[in-house]
Amino acid sequence: MFKKILIANRGEIACRVIRSARAMGIQTVAVYSDADALALHVREADEAVHIGGAPASESYLIIDKILDAVKQTGAEAVHPGYGFLSENRKFAEALEAAGIAFIGPPAGAIEAMGDKITSKKLASEAGVTTVPGFMGLIEDADEAVKIAGQVGYPVMIKASAGGGGKGMRVAWNDEEAREGFQSSKNEAASSFGDDRIFIEKFISHPRHIEIQVLGDQHGNVLYLGERECSIQRRNQKVIEEAPSPFLDEKTRKAMGEQAVALSKAVDYCSAGTVEFIVDGDRNFYFLEMNTRLQVEHPVTELITGIDLVEQMIKIAAGEKLTLKQSDVKLEGWAMESRVYAEDPYRGFLPSTGRLSYYRPPEERVENGVTVRNDTGVFEGGEISLFYDPMIAKLVTHAPDRLGAIDAMAEALDSFRIDGIRHNIDFVNAIMGHQRFRDGTITTAFIEEEYPDGFEGAPLDETREQALAALAYGMMRLRMTRATHTSHVLSNHEYSPHSAMAVQIGETVFTADETPEGVSLQRDGEDPQMISLSTDWLPGSLFAEATVNGQTLKVSVDTLSEGYRLTGRGAMVDVVVRSLAAQALMVHMPEKVESGSDKELICPMPGVVVSVAVVDGDVVKAGQPLAVVEAMKMENILRAEKDVTIAKVLCAQGDKLAVDEVMIEFE
Repeated sequence: MFKKILIANRGEIACRVIRSARAMGIQTVAVYSDADALALHVREADEAVHIGGAPASESYLIIDKILDAVKQTGAEAVHPGYGFLSENRKFAEALEAAGIAFIGPPAGAIEAMGDKITSKKLASEAGVTTVPGFMGLIEDADEAVKIAGQVGYPVMIKASAGGGGKGMRVAWNDEEAREGFQSSKNEAASSFGDDRIFIEKFISHPRHIEIQVLGDQHGNVLYLGERECSIQRRNQKVIEEAPSPFLDEKTRKAMGEQAVALSKAVDYCSAGTVEFIVDGDRNFYFLEMNTRLQVEHPVTELITGIDLVEQMIKIAAGEKLTLKQSDVKLEGWAMESRVYAEDPYRGFLPSTGRLSYYRPPEERVENGVTVRNDTGVFEGGEISLFYDPMIAKLVTHAPDRLGAIDAMAEALDSFRIDGIRHNIDFVNAIMGHQRFRDGTITTAFIEEEYPDGFEGAPLDETREQALAALAYGMMRLRMTRATHTSHVLSNHEYSPHSAMAVQIGETVFTADETPEGVSLQRDGEDPQMISLSTDWLPGSLFAEATVNGQTLKVSVDTLSEGYRLTGRGAMVDVVVRSLAAQALMVHMPEKVESGSDKELICPMPGVVVSVAVVDGDVVKAGQPLAVVEAMKMENILRAEKDVTIAKVLCAQGDKLAVDEVMIEFE
């Protein structure tokens, strides 16, 4: 067995590999860029080597720098993680030439199956049904448009290398094909150092289901069940689960056996994933093979009890698999939520900055429920615009699917991040969505259920009343505490009125204390009695209460007149004020949101990829003005109406902050 391994990656996956290596008694070496000098994976590894500048193209993607780090530290093997060089044949060959073990498949398997174009050709030759498309290399946007027309719209434009939703676009017409080709090409070059693009038919409303395979160097290959990865946004997986609520045992077996056959055909060893599109009749089509560990591997680990990283290390060391296919049992249900640095309330724009507060839920195994958090960040650390926006992977496991979903919702309620925006509310809203809970999902779920973006989970009457009662109780406690302030004369004690107004959106309650709890009354309606008990104290960032016998847990931010309560996918401002103040609100002017149609502002922190206009240009509505990249994703900024360019204030390569002015209009 190896004594020391180097991890050619960063973030949560590097921390994940370190955890398994440490359990095996193996020392670890981290590599880091300028942006990652203080990163968690650097702190957790036994050694760390600096390899270059912040962009991945200057550090994590340079093979020679990784090899130099291996030589400096005497590492015997390299784990590539996922992304970066994990599916780079030249990297595997360079390690082999240097006598260093690659904790992944052989270079031949990477070349055969890691490349999407080659793998689809091999699958087709083997008689595997594949999605129709053009598997040749596409030289330019004009050729992309021509091929897209031949395949028939809609089409999927995909990078040949890499994965993780990077370098992927759906095009519905010639214009989108042209733009999508260039954007996919740029993203692929930036993320993987390989800008080859292919086009295939886009199958509407499919399920995305993948099979986990595990093979050793002695010809043994197993499949470890499937993962349902249909909850996606912009081809980026958001929520994964194992097993799939859709597959039956017959289909699972057929998909698994096919995945194993493909793996054996290319002498595959290590962990890998064969991805399929599955239609409503359980017909499945081979998509691609990822010759690496997947982001969503924890759900497979939890339902099988198999540590995939440990197995990868043992396989790379030449050990045989000790498992047989009959030994693989799927126990319970696992759910994974990807926590991203993005703002779902602003079109999922990337968010960067310092984590002023970071409190994930406690990892635990309790009453048949497991909560696991794979992360690569820490409080006080920085979220950089140079890398993937993932903050953490929150995973739960329970005896059944609804149990895993409910455990996830509770864990997300206990997850607090301040300093940057994040998508916790969004994934928690999905946990409560009836269609998701029913398992009737497709890859179009987010597009169909949130066509106008995300504004928070809807509040039913019961939860609205519970939040109103809790906020009232919290304000009463806050006011009562104020009466106990020292140095107050006994004959000048403040005694607040118990009756107060509580407002949520347009709904206004009259709330009052009673011996039974809290009385809530809407205008013209009978009062509702709410029993309430809580141990919340002023200043606490979480509140847990029992409301009418039900547990309520929310994150708390104190406002000037009440509280912002966040939980179960909804961020709710609850205003609590005196009845007299509420009566005067009808006379208060409404604040008008300021804004200007004379400027193009940067919607997110990012780097300017290109500027399509110059001073004096006359542009039409919808015309591209500039392209901004953040966290490996390109965003095309367009004119909202016909305008004349007065002054361009940015240039290619500029790093911009959110709301920074890019272009002025006449």
